Amino acid sequence: MSRYGSAQVRSIDFAGEVLTPGMDGYDEAAVTVFAAGTPDVVVRPGDASEVAAALRYAAGAGLTVSVRSGGHSVAGFSTHTDGMVIHLRRLSRVDVIDQATRRVRIGAGATWGAVAAALQPYGLGITAGDTNQVGVGGLTLGGGIGWMVRRYGLAIDNLTGADLVTADGRLLHADADHHSDLFWALRGGGGNFGVVVSFDFSAQPVTSVHFGSISYQPDDLPQLIRGWRDLMRASDENLTTTLTLMAIMPGPPAAVTLQCCYAGPDRAAAARALDPFRQLTTVASDDIRTMPYADVLQDAHHPAGVRIEARNTLVPDLGDELIAAIEELSGGGGAVLTLRSLGGAFSRVRRDAGAQARWAALAIHGSGAYVNFAGSVTGADLAAIYPPATRQRLVAVKRAYDPGNVFRRNHNIRPGHS
Repeated sequence: MSRYGSAQVRSIDFAGEVLTPGMDGYDEAAVTVFAAGTPDVVVRPGDASEVAAALRYAAGAGLTVSVRSGGHSVAGFSTHTDGMVIHLRRLSRVDVIDQATRRVRIGAGATWGAVAAALQPYGLGITAGDTNQVGVGGLTLGGGIGWMVRRYGLAIDNLTGADLVTADGRLLHADADHHSDLFWALRGGGGNFGVVVSFDFSAQPVTSVHFGSISYQPDDLPQLIRGWRDLMRASDENLTTTLTLMAIMPGPPAAVTLQCCYAGPDRAAAARALDPFRQLTTVASDDIRTMPYADVLQDAHHPAGVRIEARNTLVPDLGDELIAAIEELSGGGGAVLTLRSLGGAFSRVRRDAGAQARWAALAIHGSGAYVNFAGSVTGADLAAIYPPATRQRLVAVKRAYDPGNVFRRNHNIRPGHS
């Protein structure tokens, strides 16, 4: 095969799919939602042994490695300008291992939409993802905020085990009793430690939910935000909401939308939880309705030709200073701000259970960041994502399982830096 980039891509002894520049399908495989790439080769393994073969080839050919599940890395890690992309989409099986205990095994290349559809006939669901196309692997390894986070916590709070291929080609199973340090690190530490090929989850009993949005025409944005904050503080934890301010042009937001998911089929309970939000200010539209949980995850569309940059911060409270900063940022135009209320089951997990310019006026109020929404990769980003004690523990796991830092195209935990 022809030389492309900095490495020679030779014939690969590999049973999976291989795409190099000029081949049919390469251009589509090189591009993701948040980035356009020109990798030397894209491989799509069908099992763990093929993942190991791809890693051996990459090591022998001097190719750096990027790993892709669904391709929704906000920071653009799902593709690259050189090296090898290991695309896991063929590892997409969803198996209910034990319906009585709700144990489910999911391939790392599955999408959350496919997972929800596969589990629906069993009356099961897993809290994770906002959209159909988001991959199981990337979202889970970063934590996994979803539409039932206040009811059932993060995706990693429901994770019971994982199978992964290490940089030296070993297939390991990590859980609370086997490679427990690695299992801890996988729950929020991202793709730093190997290529996860499958996850074991404890699914939750989920049938129908109440889902939709309330659009407001606010005449007092700070008051609306304060009202939403106060209602969520006292809300039934079955209810998860996000408040989105669409501020494309300078001036007040063109629209303010509250997306809601009440994780239960009880109409009366849902109405009691939701009705106070309908009284916050003038309502322009309200389409909340009962639907199967699988229908909640919708397709994500990004405007063609628009490059999206993302930032996020975790705050302990929405105080008046922060609300004023939100109003100022949204009034400047060019930004879409989403406020997510967590709490509930999310707040009851032990802190050590898992690894987990205009913006500055908001960020100073924050106490951390969520890795899956982090669109840049600076030292300050890593410091916000992983507190010092967590980072030191992650470094120790990195040294044990990837001392050569093969898996570095991510929010990287370097083995030589504590």
